[in-house]
Amino acid sequence: MPKLTVEGGSTVDVPQGKRLVNALTDEAKIDQLHACGGNARCTTCRVQFVSGEPTKMTQAEKQVLTERGLIGQASLRLSCQIQCEQDMTVRAISRLAGSGRKDAGARPTDDITPPPVWTMK
Repeated sequence: MPKLTVEGGSTVDVPQGKRLVNALTDEAKIDQLHACGGNARCTTCRVQFVSGEPTKMTQAEKQVLTERGLIGQASLRLSCQIQCEQDMTVRAISRLAGSGRKDAGARPTDDITPPPVWTMK
């Protein structure tokens, strides 16, 4: 079982392959934003990796980060497009608290959406 550490928070065990956005909410109890419901459209689910950043990414994640001018920011990723497959430490930078939003967004499905086409970062 991979370990997920949230900087300034806790370290929790996460089921192998679980979407990071859901692990942050379910296991780490973080008020992670996901305004588009985890569909790689809005970038509100951003995290910054401290360690354990996956080398692969979905084409959808790469496209939206590129379109928003975020692709070059070190270790910045979309939690909705990442599976927990190894130990990782993240900085939760997109939280409901202080966002002015009424809620975090619709709960993302268990499977990555859109269906992932994997590429390298």
